[in-house]
Amino acid sequence: MATQQSIPQLVEQSKLVVVPFPAPQTVTQLELTTLLSLRGRLRQLETQVEQAEQSIKDRLGAGCSIEEGDHSAELKESFRRNVAWREVCERLGDRLFGNGKGEPYCEKVLASTKPSRTVSLVVE
Repeated sequence: MATQQSIPQLVEQSKLVVVPFPAPQTVTQLELTTLLSLRGRLRQLETQVEQAEQSIKDRLGAGCSIEEGDHSAELKESFRRNVAWREVCERLGDRLFGNGKGEPYCEKVLASTKPSRTVSLVVE
């Protein structure tokens, strides 16, 4: 036995409920002033952090010891060779030494490139 519903009942059930949203609030001058003030403080703090890190790096680099306690600090040194134009170098090697010789030429260039030195401060 099939259930029958009339068309007006189906339309009544499918109506959407509209929920009103509150009107957007005005951005106050106090909020803008606070944001600008916070940005200024952030720049000051970033400068202070950079100065503190540089001071510690300089002293550790000069051989100073670290006071006993919960925290440790060390200079982490790393080297990196950077060949920026590898594809150009491979094509040049292929042209100069024949097809397929570009890759070994790049390896030779990489091996003869002096690595750039970076020192970072690690504090735990």
